[in-house]
Amino acid sequence: MSEQTMNPLYESSRELRQHFDHLISDYGEGLWNYCRYLTGSPWDGEDLYQETMLKVLGGLYQRWHPTNLQSYLYRIATNTWIDHCRREKRNVGELLEEDFPSVEFADNLDLEEALKVLFHLFTPRQTAVFLLTEIFQFHAEEVASMVKTTPGAIYATRRRMREKLKNYDFRWKTEQTENLHKNEVIQAYIKAFNEGNLEGLLALISDHAHYEASLGFLEVTKEEIRNGSMYYGLPGHKAKEFILWGKLVIVVVAESENGPVIHDIQYQEVENDKIVYHRSYFFRREFIEAAAKELGILPQLVKEPSINWY
Repeated sequence: MSEQTMNPLYESSRELRQHFDHLISDYGEGLWNYCRYLTGSPWDGEDLYQETMLKVLGGLYQRWHPTNLQSYLYRIATNTWIDHCRREKRNVGELLEEDFPSVEFADNLDLEEALKVLFHLFTPRQTAVFLLTEIFQFHAEEVASMVKTTPGAIYATRRRMREKLKNYDFRWKTEQTENLHKNEVIQAYIKAFNEGNLEGLLALISDHAHYEASLGFLEVTKEEIRNGSMYYGLPGHKAKEFILWGKLVIVVVAESENGPVIHDIQYQEVENDKIVYHRSYFFRREFIEAAAKELGILPQLVKEPSINWY
């Protein structure tokens, strides 16, 4: 198919994406947190969030009936994660019914503490049930449809999980940090970035690098990078390494009237002394806002000309 033929398709897909982003704007933060606690990791949760967005956007044409968009988003996220766990040969869990009435709980279970241990104590389907009912307040009938079981099994699962959590002592281990070490190529990348040395930076990147700005754009050669995202040069901000949720990343910080703000978060993979994979979270509001809270640095909410998160 020729480039001339594809261009209208590209434009239409971008317009659809902008309309879609507007429709889901009220659900993004909640869905991101759901993915984070369902997977037990902000990094895995971000991957699940992105995969969910792509699946929902790409699959809406299959819905021939009126659809509750919020419920549909959580349904896709839940089943995407469960499918992933099945491929990894994890026990996704069986949800059994019991002969107990479906009553509301009045105890003072500490939900904030419970969120920290769900992934470690329960199966993926059980975790989904707890989050969907307790945190996001979906009705049992809705949750049953999402995780493919019965309302009775939802009530029973919820009760058993609450009992287990009430008896748990919540002696939570601190987050494990990977065995991290500074890479010389990444240090050279940071130096070139901070000096505004575009050619020096590009020299560190493989000719066939995968250069991805999540849910924004994708470039697959150095030539695409040079003529695309780097066409106007480097942004003039400062890059520094931080440990974020156990992972060594580059945080790009811009100056603002309110002091330093997070412009972007990046990480790279290096092989044979070249950057072969670059990932940027420039377009990921929920991720950057959560990271900003974790790092104690404000997020940049306006990034000219394409982003205004106010």
